[in-house]
Amino acid sequence: MASRPVISAALWLALLEQNVGATCPDDADVDLCDDDSTGFQQAEEELDESSSAFLLQAPSRALVMSLALAPVCGKHSAWLPLIASIAGLATPAAAAGDYDDAGDHSGLTMTCGDWKQLYKDEECCGEPEKISNYVSVPKPHHRSGTNPCHNAKALTQGDPDTGPEVREAMDNFYCFEDAVRQAGEQAGGDVTRGYLGSLETDVVPISVPYFKTALCPVNVHWHLGAEHRSEGEYDEAGTSPGHAGTPDANAPAHADGDRRLDESPRYGYSCHHYDAGDSTFTTEYAWKHCLEMHVGETYEVHWPHSALGACGTPNQYQSPFYDGVFCHATSQLLGSLEPQNIADNVGVQGQVFTIVNDEQYYYPDLIRGMIVDVDHDMGQDVAVYTGSTTGTSRDNEVCSAYTPITWQVDRKCHLISASSFDKMCADMKQMRDDMSMDLHPHGARELVLQELSANNQADLDPAR
Repeated sequence: MASRPVISAALWLALLEQNVGATCPDDADVDLCDDDSTGFQQAEEELDESSSAFLLQAPSRALVMSLALAPVCGKHSAWLPLIASIAGLATPAAAAGDYDDAGDHSGLTMTCGDWKQLYKDEECCGEPEKISNYVSVPKPHHRSGTNPCHNAKALTQGDPDTGPEVREAMDNFYCFEDAVRQAGEQAGGDVTRGYLGSLETDVVPISVPYFKTALCPVNVHWHLGAEHRSEGEYDEAGTSPGHAGTPDANAPAHADGDRRLDESPRYGYSCHHYDAGDSTFTTEYAWKHCLEMHVGETYEVHWPHSALGACGTPNQYQSPFYDGVFCHATSQLLGSLEPQNIADNVGVQGQVFTIVNDEQYYYPDLIRGMIVDVDHDMGQDVAVYTGSTTGTSRDNEVCSAYTPITWQVDRKCHLISASSFDKMCADMKQMRDDMSMDLHPHGARELVLQELSANNQADLDPAR
């Protein structure tokens, strides 16, 4: 599937033609191609020097473009911080304080010199009518309006100074006491077809796609490696290039939560796709929006859904995801919910990918939810069960109290382009709430023991 990368040079040239004053040439090729005859080379050098304080990370390859207009055409310089690329170009960084209460959206800087280089890389010189492969969107430095979901998670939290030995609100707690299970069903578990947990439950998971219910996606985030296990797809026999650590190579009965590099997130299970002899798995991508990501590695994407989210509004997507899940909750409502009510109104989609540098695997709307594509067998073999929230603050000793919630997990591992992820991260930066905490992979919880896994695993019919 063809990619739709980001920034339209033609659009900006049209705007410039209408607004450039007498100090700027009107010819696009003079503006953007001829460094030597118009003083633009000097202007670019001056701009690069003056902008260095804003530089968060240098671009790793020349997918950048310069207009070099700020010093020469001062009245246009205010446009430049508003430009954000969607899939493959740097996002302009703001000076300290520019974001007000919007948070720190870490990303790459784009200078006027960057724009100039991209114009050349797109081979636009001499062809001003050529259609560019890039489009642009404004980068918000301030988000207007009030976020009604902000800090909704606090409704569920106890005293932060107490540990798992004290059960407060919905804080983590010990899974077992005196060898007796205290926790409800947990996630992520083994979703291999035919597998059943040994934790008996009467709760029934949602058995239809979430879009056919009152639930909506309220967040997207991903984990390094798979938190679930699907034998032959993502399991202890998986492979990786090793850029992000060592995948879990332990069989389910020996799940080990300590396989990680110092200060790095725990790597879960890996897929079987990686091929060191294939350049699509080894050629690194010039990431511009996602952080700490690598081609060839495996990631499990989660889309938390909730019937209590701000569905259909600008506040639908939230970080942390708990704010989205509990956006319209009250203490009274939470106190009245039965286990089945929770599983009926809160759910997560999970899908596992190996990232490749190949635009044939580009999907433009990864932020919206699990990819369902009959032709490529995506979202067709889906396990449903009830479990809990995940993450490395839990393991098989310390459990999550956010249970039982419905899980719908694709049993297959799929290839996806790096640009699909980068486009998703760019979309996340555009949300009203600050989602910068979810632009990098989170650590993977160790596989849940069979005695902490529900015995209600079933299959989802995506056609229902």
